[in-house]
Amino acid sequence: MSTVGQFEAFDLDPRLLQGIKDMGFDELFPIQAEAIAPILKGRDLIGQAHTGSGKTLAYAVPMLQNIRPEANGIQGLVLAPTRELAEQVAGEFAKLARHLRIRAVPVYGGQSINLQIDRLQDPRAKIIVATPGRLTDHMERRTVRLENVKFVVLDEADRMLDMGFIDDINYILNQVPKNHQTALFSATMPEEIVRLSHRYLRNPLTIFIDSDELSVDTVDQKIVQVDEDDKFRVLCSFLEKDLISRGLVFCATKIRCDRLAQALHANRYDAMAIHGDLSQRQRDMAIQAFRTGKTGLLIATDVAARGLDIPKVSHVINYDMPEEPGMYFHRIGRTARAGRRGIAISFL
Repeated sequence: MSTVGQFEAFDLDPRLLQGIKDMGFDELFPIQAEAIAPILKGRDLIGQAHTGSGKTLAYAVPMLQNIRPEANGIQGLVLAPTRELAEQVAGEFAKLARHLRIRAVPVYGGQSINLQIDRLQDPRAKIIVATPGRLTDHMERRTVRLENVKFVVLDEADRMLDMGFIDDINYILNQVPKNHQTALFSATMPEEIVRLSHRYLRNPLTIFIDSDELSVDTVDQKIVQVDEDDKFRVLCSFLEKDLISRGLVFCATKIRCDRLAQALHANRYDAMAIHGDLSQRQRDMAIQAFRTGKTGLLIATDVAARGLDIPKVSHVINYDMPEEPGMYFHRIGRTARAGRRGIAISFL
């Protein structure tokens, strides 16, 4: 059965179905199969799923289906931890809604607030995809009104709490109508997330999708015993003999990312580092170069790479192994997305 055929079972607007078809999916991911129907029916939901599991469509499809284009104001709100994720999610909404008179406006720091205000005034703007800090700024300026919001999504909720957004989240959620529907998605379920769900979700359905475990079977895992002083030589050897079209290399620290990227450049390998000490413009340039193939290697820390949904990663290389075992599976799952196979190389 085709993906569109599966989506047709949800009795969706034909224009929305056409958007799904245009995106070219060839399978319905588990999180979509389990979450779309209850969200369409108005159920609050908690989904434990990682980036790349297909969770964006799991909430974007029912949100677009239930929004009324003829009604005034913002009706859907997605909160995301980073600019990069907000842009990605807004981009998915744009693809899905290309045949609808509905627009999703990304709202995040580092972009002109006046430009965002102009976009929010578009009568087709029915959805906001925002980082909590910038949305709070708009609310305090009274350039965003949320009294018509009926559907809220907290995407990567655990990371938003890790980044200290809890006060902003509480402020925002206390400004939307009490009868709104809420979906919360998180890779982990620490106690803070449980408390948040108890406060704002009503009798939620809980769905657990272990996307890392699902993807491991499609990853060819290689373990290499190597001394610290010999890691760079061994890495270059792999780069010479393996066809690494798009490799994601993980290092333990920001300094190690920079040093490795510089050493690779000195040896005529195209590589760029991404970590929290870089400016937003530098991070955007690195991600765009990696996505477009201008650079074949992205050297990253776990924190910087989290939330980046980068397609068609051929290799994941653990230059430094993660401290937490669960992070290993999260890393290698990045190279086996959407049914593709991948290769993971780990230096021990």
